[in-house]
Amino acid sequence: MRFIADENVSRLVIERLRAGGLDVVSISETRPGISDRDVLEAANAESCILITEDRDFGELVIRQNLAVRGIILLELDRLSNAGEADVVASAVSAHIDKLAGNLLVLEPGRIRIRPLPR
Repeated sequence: MRFIADENVSRLVIERLRAGGLDVVSISETRPGISDRDVLEAANAESCILITEDRDFGELVIRQNLAVRGIILLELDRLSNAGEADVVASAVSAHIDKLAGNLLVLEPGRIRIRPLPR
């Protein structure tokens, strides 16, 4: 399974996932400054799960019905970058079978899983 990390995702999150053997493309490294629509197009072109802290993707995917394989939305502002990396790595590992086709919202102490529109 491949992932694409939006520019707002902490470097520690990306490194932790890569250290766990996951294939993570970083927008910051490959195409900094592109629009949210372009991020979605890149995720679709590469069949990636999108990792982001930007709620605007919910608008694009749910309200405007743009396609994406899956989204992990990080609402972990109160955590340190290291704590955020721990939560994301743990959630991905625990819910790897639920990432495609769903929106996972990660909050401190809570994970919400919602199906994406088809």
